[in-house]
Amino acid sequence: MANRGAGSRPKYQRIADDLKRAVHAGRYGPGDRLPGENDLMATYEVARMTARQALGVLQNEGLAEARKGAGVFVRSFRPLRRHGIQRLAEEAWGNGRSLWSADDDGRSVTVDRVSVDEQPAPARVAVVLGLDEGDAVCVRSRRYVLDGKPVLLAVSYLPAALVSGSAITRQDTGPGGIYARLADLGHKPVHFREEIRSRMPSADEADDLELTMGTPVFLIARTAFTADGGAVEVNEMTLDSASYVLEYDFDG
Repeated sequence: MANRGAGSRPKYQRIADDLKRAVHAGRYGPGDRLPGENDLMATYEVARMTARQALGVLQNEGLAEARKGAGVFVRSFRPLRRHGIQRLAEEAWGNGRSLWSADDDGRSVTVDRVSVDEQPAPARVAVVLGLDEGDAVCVRSRRYVLDGKPVLLAVSYLPAALVSGSAITRQDTGPGGIYARLADLGHKPVHFREEIRSRMPSADEADDLELTMGTPVFLIARTAFTADGGAVEVNEMTLDSASYVLEYDFDG
């Protein structure tokens, strides 16, 4: 049973609250080492497991990260604010800018892994793109890195017959990316739909995103449509939830 103090909250949670207040007050800044298990055991007179659970809360919430053999430290990474609507505006990609230009805040965003190949369409993708299951799709897989940290895995599916021979089938799609090239082909996307879920990562996702234990991921599935309502791209994205703030602006 959880060790409880005078209050109703478990003791480890109350210790975690104290640590979070100290971080938010600036007593521990980005990159600073937090009190270790032995320190917490002595200060709060609790068992090692309770101290470990308290530090685990901060790691699970993305405020801290464990460094093997060194301890638990306040995260120095500043979350990326993802502007869900502005980033898809044609005035950006239509003028040769990447979708990331709406989000990066002047920081260094790179793609360190790119693969492009042709595969049979998965059933879930075929339905959305209006294809028969097994029809060929161009599959573009990328990993995005911000300030040296992997933050996003993205896999785009496009009808192979639609993009055959275009820059979309090459690693470098050119200025404006996939959407600008679709426009060049006469299939300009004008409407987008995004579906967002959250779950714990698979082992491969945790490795690829270099996630600390207990960090969930955002799953964003975006479909791009042309003016006639036809779907031309399905993009399945896996985001490190501790690295993002999802922002959506609407007019009332």
